[in-house]
Amino acid sequence: MADRRSASDPLQIALREASQLLSTQPAQAAQRAHAILKAYPGHPHALLVVGVARRIGGNLEGALQVLLPLARAQPGWAAPAYELGVALGAAGRRKEALSWLRRAVQLHANIGDAWSLIASHLLALGDPAGADAAHANHQIAAVSDPRLAGPARALLNNQVGEAEAMLREHIRDNPTDAVALRMLAQVAVRRRRHSSAEQMLAHCLKLAPDYDLARHDHALALHRLDRNTEALAQLEPLLASDPRNPAYLSLKASALTRLGDHDRASEAYAAILADHPHHAGVWTRYGHTLRTTGRTGAAVSAYRRAIEIAPGLGEAWWALANMKTLRLSTRDVSAMRQQLARADLGDDARMHLRFALGKALEDCADYAESFRQYAEGNRLRRSATGHDPETTTTFVKRSCAMFSREFLAERAGWGGAAPDPIFVVGLPRSGSTLVEQILASHSAVEGTMELPNVVALARSLIASRRDAVTRSYPELLDALDADECRELGERYIEQTRVYRRKGAPFFIDKLPNNWEHIGLIHLMLPNAKIIDVRRDAIGCCFSCFKQLFAGRQDFAYDLRDIGRYYRDYVEMMAHFDQVLPGRVHRVDYRKLVEETDAEVRRMLDYCRLPFEDACLRFYENPRAVHTPSSEQVRSPIVRDGLDQWRHFEPWLGPLKEALGPLADG
Repeated sequence: MADRRSASDPLQIALREASQLLSTQPAQAAQRAHAILKAYPGHPHALLVVGVARRIGGNLEGALQVLLPLARAQPGWAAPAYELGVALGAAGRRKEALSWLRRAVQLHANIGDAWSLIASHLLALGDPAGADAAHANHQIAAVSDPRLAGPARALLNNQVGEAEAMLREHIRDNPTDAVALRMLAQVAVRRRRHSSAEQMLAHCLKLAPDYDLARHDHALALHRLDRNTEALAQLEPLLASDPRNPAYLSLKASALTRLGDHDRASEAYAAILADHPHHAGVWTRYGHTLRTTGRTGAAVSAYRRAIEIAPGLGEAWWALANMKTLRLSTRDVSAMRQQLARADLGDDARMHLRFALGKALEDCADYAESFRQYAEGNRLRRSATGHDPETTTTFVKRSCAMFSREFLAERAGWGGAAPDPIFVVGLPRSGSTLVEQILASHSAVEGTMELPNVVALARSLIASRRDAVTRSYPELLDALDADECRELGERYIEQTRVYRRKGAPFFIDKLPNNWEHIGLIHLMLPNAKIIDVRRDAIGCCFSCFKQLFAGRQDFAYDLRDIGRYYRDYVEMMAHFDQVLPGRVHRVDYRKLVEETDAEVRRMLDYCRLPFEDACLRFYENPRAVHTPSSEQVRSPIVRDGLDQWRHFEPWLGPLKEALGPLADG
């Protein structure tokens, strides 16, 4: 009875009609509300309509004049607090907006898009961790089905097993529930089952094509799987409807970076910074793209801006120190020490700062303290990797046993016919970037980047073979027939086409760790070239020890581990020299530095390429360079760095012991 009277109450009807006009005709909504206020002066709901109508109409000052006193007069009502927060944010008063939006969610956790707005303001104010937490709360608020509230809270509290059990039970009874499917995909991501997550999200979008949260998650899943062209396609409709969304733009920039399109990635980062100038992490990533494309001064400025915003951001300090042609000042050293003295500094920031400080002190010739900082940084990184050196040693021995002369002879001529790829392998910090830059300066060769495709193909073979549980890689390769080897080669050529923009007949795949997959490369692409860049053992290994890598190099954070990895690598390459004589061309880095002309001609002869003088003027090549040596290869060759390790010789006993006889080579 009470509901019927309320529905027929003239005041309630007038308020409802005024509210309904807000989204399409805000001026008329305000007129209706003012009419109500004449009859009912100070009515809070009518005042709210006036304030919202003014905001929607662009009269922010007028909106604030109404909403601020209303929110103060109604401290227990979430709606005016929320609307005031929205108006303050639109007026650029972010800190005040945050205060009122937080009050709104305290009063009503699921009101409007409050959590999303809180996340956006925190991001703009340089608090990405707070923004992530707000996004997590937004996802819970977005779950309208009360049956999914439990799994949502479990996910927020990282109770992954409990969330998965509840979601699977729910989906059994509701197989077309797109929200539940998206949440289950989040469980798969937490368990690092990225392929499963991608498949669930693709199905989710078939059920609900307009589900933007799922589409963004799908783009992210594709990005994690290095399917970046597909990720960008998923982002297109999202950016069309919300072109300034920082999460969408950041993912777009990251995908473009993986595809080697650094100019467009820079544009995306610049767009984020135009709206969120206090985001130190974005300034750092922006600096990476600028550095890759040779805009060194602008990159330094970006890193400096990140440090100015967040002095304890170790990643930005390391990025600055890792500019091989830049020296940090004594003021920088003092600033880093000050940050390391903080009790609240996390291990990741501390690790980055240790490496940066080690580099700065090395440049100051304080080698004992420099080594101490490098060693502490490596200890922190090593503890997080869980690296087991025995895994690589065992893999090498199995590979050598697998790829016998007889095995390879039986499969001669198998694989795809394409001669396009030039694989550059070896250890990181061996001079492979220099070799890549020399070759990429030839008119018939395109430089790309450290491509993930060979490793991805190996993983796909493991996942697809039914006997992979009992027969590991590389042994399972003996079950491939000629057609399968050809298909693998053709798939590699097709997958890497996206990185080839010049249309040159040959391209470089410079992932050093591909030395572990020489057998697979030969089976699927027998006409591809393979160049092994070899640097003096101690110089190469210690250079790895000083380098904090972005990924893939878990062996590099302990002197004994590095020495053992180098030994395994040499053993593998020596085996292929025996079973496939002449298949791999070896470049001695020291000879390349000291006898550049002769070594370049030898390398071009192996690749069956005519000599071009541009290969000796490689430092004039404006191409993007993705590795820590990006500044060095834009300058003529110098031999200063060949024996830098000798400054640290007193502390390299464990490395020499692990290398054994190779330490003398």
